[in-house]
Amino acid sequence: MFMDKKIKKNKDHHNSAFGGIETKELFMVYRDNRDIEIRNELINRHMYITEILAKKFINKGIDYEDIYQVASLGLIYAIERFDVDKGFEFSSFATPTIIGEIKKYFRDKGWSVRVPRRIQELSKKINLAKAKLQQDLQRIPKVSDIAEYLNVTEEEVIEAMEASQVYTPKSLDVTYDSSGDDKDIQLQDIIGKDDKYFDTIENRDFISMCMKKLNEVEIKIVNDRFFENKTQIQVADELNVSQMTVSRMEKKIIKKFRKELNKLNEI
Repeated sequence: MFMDKKIKKNKDHHNSAFGGIETKELFMVYRDNRDIEIRNELINRHMYITEILAKKFINKGIDYEDIYQVASLGLIYAIERFDVDKGFEFSSFATPTIIGEIKKYFRDKGWSVRVPRRIQELSKKINLAKAKLQQDLQRIPKVSDIAEYLNVTEEEVIEAMEASQVYTPKSLDVTYDSSGDDKDIQLQDIIGKDDKYFDTIENRDFISMCMKKLNEVEIKIVNDRFFENKTQIQVADELNVSQMTVSRMEKKIIKKFRKELNKLNEI
């Protein structure tokens, strides 16, 4: 684990030397010169993504501080790999990169939930004992055999064996019999659900990108119609145009948004 303490401490504070420079411009400059100070500034500006995503993995068996460090490392990877010329927002690119690093860390860490150390150690001893006893006894050892060999109670053996099942969690692709239905059920269909925060980040960045390509009148129409919930007649009165004009412009704007969405889907 490594993470610049200064960067973490100042995650919400922009370096005064770059305060007046837009993020996109910083990415373009960093692409050309790989200046470490510029990279640190980019990290500072996007640490909020790290915090949002790291918090989604709280209480899943690994300390938040460790998850935060891994997420921060994922942010650095994303900054290094980001191609500003592609035209989409950085956070949309960074989110899957950071999530991937966090999930990889959970896989490498081993136990999928927090288990007491004594249980983890006993579980390892049980695995070794089962292999030796099966060879010595020429049969699969019973719980009583393992307990006697390790000089522990049968209850302790059972507890450790049950806890060891979380060491290798079941795949979400595991299929269960649907009991007569035509389609079997996967584990992910039972327990999985969409994470609204991922969609929120992507949607916000997509809208922000599209709005930058609109003129002032188009921006007003989008804000008034879709964020302020004003009617076309109200917007038309404020712009001193006909309601039909607002309707045509609204369709034109939606067409622009769809065009940008198609571009993203092709990437």
